Amino acid sequence: MQVKGQSSAADRMDVNQAKQEHLLALKVMRLTKPTLFTNMPVTCEDRDLPGDLFIRLMKDDPSTVKGAETLILGEMLTLPQNFGNIFLGETFSSYISVHNDSNQVVKDILVKADLQTSSQRLNLSASNSAVSELKPECCIDDVIHHEVKEIGTHILVCAVSYTTQTGEKLYFRKFFKFQVLKPLDVKTKFYNAEVSLHLPTDEVFLEAQIQNITTSPMFMEKVSLEPSMMYNVTELNNVASGDESESTFGKMSYLQPLDTRQYLYCLKPKPEFAEKAGVIKGVTVIGKLDIVWKTNLGERGRLQTSQLQRMAPGYGDVRLSLEFIPDTVNLEEPFDITCKITNCSERTMDLVLEMCNTRSVHWCGVSGRQLGKLSPSASLSIPLKLLSSFQGLQSISGLRLTDTFLKRTYEYDDIAQVCVVCPYTSPES
Repeated sequence: MQVKGQSSAADRMDVNQAKQEHLLALKVMRLTKPTLFTNMPVTCEDRDLPGDLFIRLMKDDPSTVKGAETLILGEMLTLPQNFGNIFLGETFSSYISVHNDSNQVVKDILVKADLQTSSQRLNLSASNSAVSELKPECCIDDVIHHEVKEIGTHILVCAVSYTTQTGEKLYFRKFFKFQVLKPLDVKTKFYNAEVSLHLPTDEVFLEAQIQNITTSPMFMEKVSLEPSMMYNVTELNNVASGDESESTFGKMSYLQPLDTRQYLYCLKPKPEFAEKAGVIKGVTVIGKLDIVWKTNLGERGRLQTSQLQRMAPGYGDVRLSLEFIPDTVNLEEPFDITCKITNCSERTMDLVLEMCNTRSVHWCGVSGRQLGKLSPSASLSIPLKLLSSFQGLQSISGLRLTDTFLKRTYEYDDIAQVCVVCPYTSPES
């Protein structure tokens, strides 16, 4: 249910009143929902001087809840006493009334409502056709709605034109100025997942920090990420519980004033884009956040961020990633890994693979192997075998790729890590 604010609130909105006496009167009032009435309970102990006086007074007060008189919130609603705050993403609603205060019939009445922002002027009138006549003590009513999409100063311009019985055409305007405030502070961070223990990955993790910068709590109805055409998205804000998933923020998703909440999303390039380019380069569009919330008595607000962008990590001319590597291997026993080599340059390469032993890792096989020519954006998978002579978490290093065309060598160290254990060690009794 929506109620009309008092006329005093509309009067405070008025910036410029027409000085000429007109036959018609224009009133503009913001439509907003009421608030719950609050009172300040005053109590004392029975042995104090007032005795049970305060309790009896609160029980007789119609604004208190019967049986719970000491609660601050009551059962009544309070009409808005002022214009209130308008926040970005909310719907601004206003009631416009043109009343004939004279004793004569007025003809050809045209009421026009425009909203002027810092960047544009919008026509909010439901109808642009004139009313043929308006008799004395009659009125023309209209309700306008607009979803606020800009912050800063807004001016509602209401213009009325009409014709008197003598044929004189009159015109006047009123201006109502208000500020649109920012309800949420949204910050984003990107994290690249470049190394996986089992599979190569171009996954991107997005952390969205959302802070309520209003003075009232919000119910966060939806916070989702709409990915661009290049990515698939997985929300990481739910915890699986049997066949159902539960939000990490609980069943009642309230955000108190000045509280901050973090949302996490995982984006993975679609196969057709990842394979086509070999690697996503430069500035890429990730997507945009869609945030929906509700405030007091279910007033809904919605915000969509601009397209979020990130700078893809640079891999140079050649990228080497792992398609397969075991989690745990035995000491001094050969194990297999699979490497993926991608040509990220715009020229064809003729590659030679060299394997250099380190203190703890020893490669098995022939070093200096010819891999052949690799076209731009093309990939090549190579199975390799190696063993470790030390226990513990060991780093795999020592791969070298040489482009014979340019005589340029690319070194790859600390590619991944593997846990090396001794299979002969018996557990302590």
